[in-house]
Amino acid sequence: MNAMRVLVVLSFLLLGGCLATFKEPIPLGETAPKHLLGTWAGMDEWGEERFLEITRKADGGYHAEAWRERPDNRAKARGYDFTVARHGRRWYLSVAAPQRLGGNFAFGGFELTDDDELVLYSLDIEQLQDALARGELAGQTVETAEGDGVLIASELPRVYRFLDDPANSDVFSEVARFARVTE
Repeated sequence: MNAMRVLVVLSFLLLGGCLATFKEPIPLGETAPKHLLGTWAGMDEWGEERFLEITRKADGGYHAEAWRERPDNRAKARGYDFTVARHGRRWYLSVAAPQRLGGNFAFGGFELTDDDELVLYSLDIEQLQDALARGELAGQTVETAEGDGVLIASELPRVYRFLDDPANSDVFSEVARFARVTE
């Protein structure tokens, strides 16, 4: 699970094995708050120090470099391209999942708090499996080398309706909290 948690940490959402993937990515075009850009540091839920540097790409998407331990450990950074969308009060992001985890696109959420923090959220696999069983979303449970996950086949408008519904707010789990790195 740790290898994927780096993806969760801004690409983010690929909770190693416990992975929620979607057939459809968030399309390019939406602009995240400018405050998202820059370098962030924090501890993830496993007590590991993480760093992120987020930049905007020329095509309108975003890129995150994620690394652990020390700010000068940048040579070991992993890069991830992602897209964002805002629906209601929530910001969502999607990132291409690696083939070893079935490909497709991982989804997650983020928020920028009043305390100048970046908080990343993943999606709870069990709750998504329940939503599939109830017919609220279309898709299937999938097995990967990292463990069971779900592949959601519903189109984005249906996914957003599900995620935006206050009754489903507990489908999000905080995975990391970062503070802006200032020189």
